Amino acid sequence: MTGELTEASIDTMARAWYAALDRHDELESVLGFLVDDGLEMRFPEGISRGHEGFKEWYDAVTTRFFDEIHTVREVTVVSMSPEAAEVKVIVNWQARIHEGRAAQSSWLGFEAYQTWTVVPGDAGPQIQIYTVDKLDPMPGSAAL
Repeated sequence: MTGELTEASIDTMARAWYAALDRHDELESVLGFLVDDGLEMRFPEGISRGHEGFKEWYDAVTTRFFDEIHTVREVTVVSMSPEAAEVKVIVNWQARIHEGRAAQSSWLGFEAYQTWTVVPGDAGPQIQIYTVDKLDPMPGSAAL
């Protein structure tokens, strides 16, 4: 993968990103998908900035959620220049969660609607701004 932004390179990066999240890859590997300078990740629970902010979020979610499966439904490039692309992503996210002293884990299932700003990086496209626009729960899902 080159640093050039194309619809194909962005789609490939998005699918690789979610595969890495499903595997709970090592932090250093996952950071390769993200710029450091100017990184902003907007989640329902708050905003994280830079690699340090992402590390705190990643440590929390890889401890809290397990058996994760992200199924990419759509990766749509809305606009693109050589410097950046705006991308709409729809991903189905399912996981298990164990809360407190509960005797069993709970199932979570959501359709996640996201908007990303992607920029060229040395090894391929990288995420600069990652916004979770909306989470629609699937029938039977536990609440987040």
